[in-house]
Amino acid sequence: MTAKRISEERVWMKYYHTDFDADPIPKTTAYAYLKASNQDALKRVALNYYGKKITYETLFSKIDECANAFYAMGVRQGDIVSFLSVAIPETIAAIYALNKIGATANTIDPRMDSQSILRMVKESESRFFVVIDVAFAKVVPIMTDIAQEKIIVQSAARSMPFIKKTAFKLVVKVSIPFSESILAWDTFISGGKGTEALEAPYVGDAVMAIAYTGGTTGLAKGVMLTNDSVNCVAYNFKFSGFKHTTGDKFLGIIPVFSSYGMVCGMHMPLCFGLELIPIPKFNPLEFGKLIKKFRPNHMISTPAFYELLMNSKELKGMDLSFITTLGSGGDTMNDGLERKLHEWMKQTHMPYPLAQGYGMSELSAAASFCINDIYKAGSVGIPSVTTIVSVFDPETGEELGYNTEGEICVTGPSMMKGYFKRPEETAHVMRKHDDGRLWIHSGDIGYIDEDGFLFIKGRLKRMITRFDGHKVFPINIESMVSERKDVLNCSVIGVADRGHGQGHYPMVLVEFAPGVDKEAMAKEIFDECEARLEERGRPVAVLPIDSIPLTGMGKNDYRALEEIYRHYDYTAE
Repeated sequence: MTAKRISEERVWMKYYHTDFDADPIPKTTAYAYLKASNQDALKRVALNYYGKKITYETLFSKIDECANAFYAMGVRQGDIVSFLSVAIPETIAAIYALNKIGATANTIDPRMDSQSILRMVKESESRFFVVIDVAFAKVVPIMTDIAQEKIIVQSAARSMPFIKKTAFKLVVKVSIPFSESILAWDTFISGGKGTEALEAPYVGDAVMAIAYTGGTTGLAKGVMLTNDSVNCVAYNFKFSGFKHTTGDKFLGIIPVFSSYGMVCGMHMPLCFGLELIPIPKFNPLEFGKLIKKFRPNHMISTPAFYELLMNSKELKGMDLSFITTLGSGGDTMNDGLERKLHEWMKQTHMPYPLAQGYGMSELSAAASFCINDIYKAGSVGIPSVTTIVSVFDPETGEELGYNTEGEICVTGPSMMKGYFKRPEETAHVMRKHDDGRLWIHSGDIGYIDEDGFLFIKGRLKRMITRFDGHKVFPINIESMVSERKDVLNCSVIGVADRGHGQGHYPMVLVEFAPGVDKEAMAKEIFDECEARLEERGRPVAVLPIDSIPLTGMGKNDYRALEEIYRHYDYTAE
């Protein structure tokens, strides 16, 4: 008996009761969609930056003056401008400004090391680089190599209220060598006075932004987000039953340089006309303090941060019924944490269950979600209205039936255009099936039940996800360790995070040559990792073992190692 084709039945559509044909996906730029969504709400607050409130009218004015400045500098349709910045009002305005004139924001995580930043800037072939002042030190050692015509320096304090700005400047000291090629933000903006940027025509697959993700090679890949893909996600939430009212507040703790933060944490709430509270540098230990101060109605986070939230002293005994949407994504939440979180949500009087979701950077962050009462324990929800999710046999490519585990694949208009300058890796992830559709292969193992709810059970490919959602790729560490002549073999696996109760940390298992002082060599390797690797990519331990098991194909059997060491107590080392 042939299994029913999930992709054809789309049983999850029974939860949607809207005539989508009467309100199709907008065929506009992301900037135009944002503007059209708020044309009748210009006096409403768009951004609340440390208490400094910026209306939608003012935000659009900032976008226009920023677009004019970029245009006066020579930025045109199809150009790329690199960013090393965070969620400050100037960055949000600049991303939309570039989209208005048909250019692309190449967004880079300021926590990256200088050499990774150099690679991302040079690869983009950008001529202009926007850098936040507190990250400028990362640029100094690569200044000559990045060869940008202009570096535009933003101030993290510029849009803060006066008292907050004064306090910030007393604590944070930065020294910038301004010159003709290194401009202060205000100098950059003033250069656009008297210029009126031409608004670019709509092109659906024009790239709005490049947001970086990890790859199986260990090198971060640039995911090309388009007008259609980011607008599609906002559209999907529009028809999801997402309950909100005028003036609702959205706490933005996910970085805007990530796909998740840019699309679900910036573009979506702004297109809903919400009051976005951007947090440029989120400290998980202050999660409760932020909620008590701003009283947000909606937020999204990674699972591990909710463990900290439940233990926040600021929220003890507090009625949190004002929180309509408590969203979770970026990693799969384990069942124990989900049960504990739901009990806490009931005790604090939140009206709806946890809004778990599933997505990838390659899908503009969101493919499925639980919204309001559309919920099943352990599930990451139902596919969004424009999205088709199904399960395929990873060996044969055959589409599987309900309640059968296989590789999760997704198709729909929220897909990325591809990886920037990575055609081979794009072809590996985006594949045409025999139904003629292009599907994203997630590398996740899971199943869909008879009601259309998606459940994630694990991963096909090797990737270690920390408690904060950051992805660590073993080959990065393995490549470095294998450089040593006394290392016969090594394998990096994920071990359970013993501090946060969620996520994993990398640990190195090494097979040394005979006669080597294994403990001393392991200590050397650990110290080298500390010195050479990005902070969030460092292993918690380097452990010598007699031999690394191999598969029948002669490959390191890292799955066998994970079974042995996944609960290893690295804190005892």
